[in-house]
Amino acid sequence: MSYQPAYRPASSTSTLAVVSLVFGILSWCLLPFIGAIVAVICGHLARSEIRRAPAGTFIEGDGMAVAGLVLGYIHLVVAIIAVIVVVLFFGALFLHLGPHWHVFS
Repeated sequence: MSYQPAYRPASSTSTLAVVSLVFGILSWCLLPFIGAIVAVICGHLARSEIRRAPAGTFIEGDGMAVAGLVLGYIHLVVAIIAVIVVVLFFGALFLHLGPHWHVFS
């Protein structure tokens, strides 16, 4: 009787998961808002691709997709909070100065 090692199908990494992680990181460094949107979209597509893989295949990258999603969503939340703070600040400044805003010019 010959010994046969357990067969493990070749695995591949999801390209969308890698793209999601890369753009999630880039959203904090180079591409502020666009990078976060790309990271979120590609992260969801990658997780869907990994879950729906045929029975005989094994696709890795779920952790990278989740990391890209987290980085993208956190960046979007921080960006929205920053916009709200800026609007409230300038709105309060405008209300405080009223028609006398030309005093500073």
